[in-house]
Amino acid sequence: MAAFYFAAGALHLAHPERFLPIMPGSVPYPRAVVLATGVCEIAGALALMVPRLRRLAGVMLALYAIAVFPANLKHAFAGVRVEGLPDSWIYHGPRLAMQPVLVWWALFCSGVIDWSFSLRHKKAPST
Repeated sequence: MAAFYFAAGALHLAHPERFLPIMPGSVPYPRAVVLATGVCEIAGALALMVPRLRRLAGVMLALYAIAVFPANLKHAFAGVRVEGLPDSWIYHGPRLAMQPVLVWWALFCSGVIDWSFSLRHKKAPST
């Protein structure tokens, strides 16, 4: 997951113009938001690799995946063409279906939940 988000963040920073067409119109300063999301993705990726930050990173990346869902919806339903990406439901359908999986994956790989979606609690030290 860290590699996935690091690559996505680098892409947001290197080519923000590719993400601007899918930004919902209600988002102020869309270029700044695209750049900020790239920074957040990279920060989340790096934090996943730091044990004491891993759980926080997982929660934040899960929230991030929820926050960007409106852009994915706009991309799919408004017929926004993005150079280099397919313009069909063969692409959009799986992409939209994968968004909840990304939320789960962030929480799972960071140890916030286990496979069955139950919350993991730290065990109290035995005395």
